[in-house]
Amino acid sequence: MDPSIALNRIADIVGDRGIIGPSDAAAYLVDHRALYSGAAAAIVAPASTDEVAAVLRICNEACIGVVPQAGNTGYCGGATPFDAERQIVLSLARMRQIHRVDPVGFTLTADAGVILADAQAAAEHEGLLLPLSLGSEGSCRIGGNLSTNAGGLNVVRYGMARDLVLGLEVVLPSGDVLSDLKGLRKDNTGYDLKQLFIGAEGTLGVITAAVLKLFAQPRSVQTAWLAVTDVDAANAVVGLARRSTGDMLVSAEYLSRTSLALVLEHLDGARDPLAVAHEHYLLIELAGPLDELQSRALLERLLEEELAAGRVVDGAIAESNAQRDALWALRESIPEGERHAGQCVKHDISIPIAEIPAFLDEARRRLMPIAAHRLSVFGHLGDGNLHYNLVPPAGEAFAPETAAALTGMLYDYIDEIGGSFSAEHGIGIFRRDELARYKSPLSLEIMRSIKATLDPHGIMNPGKLFDAPDA
Repeated sequence: MDPSIALNRIADIVGDRGIIGPSDAAAYLVDHRALYSGAAAAIVAPASTDEVAAVLRICNEACIGVVPQAGNTGYCGGATPFDAERQIVLSLARMRQIHRVDPVGFTLTADAGVILADAQAAAEHEGLLLPLSLGSEGSCRIGGNLSTNAGGLNVVRYGMARDLVLGLEVVLPSGDVLSDLKGLRKDNTGYDLKQLFIGAEGTLGVITAAVLKLFAQPRSVQTAWLAVTDVDAANAVVGLARRSTGDMLVSAEYLSRTSLALVLEHLDGARDPLAVAHEHYLLIELAGPLDELQSRALLERLLEEELAAGRVVDGAIAESNAQRDALWALRESIPEGERHAGQCVKHDISIPIAEIPAFLDEARRRLMPIAAHRLSVFGHLGDGNLHYNLVPPAGEAFAPETAAALTGMLYDYIDEIGGSFSAEHGIGIFRRDELARYKSPLSLEIMRSIKATLDPHGIMNPGKLFDAPDA
């Protein structure tokens, strides 16, 4: 089918509201970090699963690439199109209905275009908790969260996005709809097909709806900012916090002094929570069924024990929601602080938790001979996910070949110790070469076989994860 005929048929299906005009196109063609600026033959915004299915049938027949896009908040260019003649962006932004919050089964059923913060609010309205929490939760959408298997701040307690999914509705490249929104907690009837599409970054189909697990809202939340002697001590504090509180620990965030200093230097209103500077910080949060006094007593007892043991050397407990928000703002503002500091070489890595202290020492030793740099290290210590970012000396910038050498050395070492070069941000186009280099040949063979079976014409998000069919 001629592409122009296909595009006209698609326009008839979605109507005028379903075609994004040129004046609004830029937001759909540039990725969140402005690393990639793309092009598309059309930006299509269906209003229903039926419309998505009809669009995909046409694209499959005409061999037009489909780039699914939810909130376009990804870090790896996974939702950016690159062909002005034979690719469309398929935006889920109009599919934003929350169909049901079930207070008995503790589930939420929603369209893929629902903004994460809106889903959280719908659960909270019923006295329940949707624990997936990200810095971009005010703009990212459920479909993108699942397609990238988002992580975020509460993984230590609740797991990644895939751990929260009880059912999916997915439109396959053929236009067929695989619908399983029953929300069953137990269903041992063969392969768990929904897991194929979670983390697949839109390369196998389009997620259009999901059933998500909900949890009881905690009766109280306790937040503490701690200075610790080193990363070994931080690990010990996290382990004790989990054991001594009955696993009430929901977040455990590590911050290096360099990371905090970038925030204090570049962001107006940012204040150091402690009177004296320290090299290592831990932001922990407990939440659970205990009342305010009981949970506060648990936290204070934990800190007393760790102060006595010498692992914690200073700290502050939030006394109000405003103070809690201020502490979290310091953690969540690190990327902005890095941006003000200049060009960073960023890494989203996963390390076996017990190996993190040794990793940090050895990685520093291996990287220092390549180029002078500052290390901004922060992230989700409780689940082994660090954002390991290299900041150039003030007023300088890394040459592209230097940045590549630093990254290559780091990823080689991570591979040696059984870690991952992509913990929560995915592959997209940005890390496609690393996937080919570090993923096992057998894993890649199986992935390509699945792709060929479900998407024989290669229309789904071409060029992401793997080379485009004609590359």
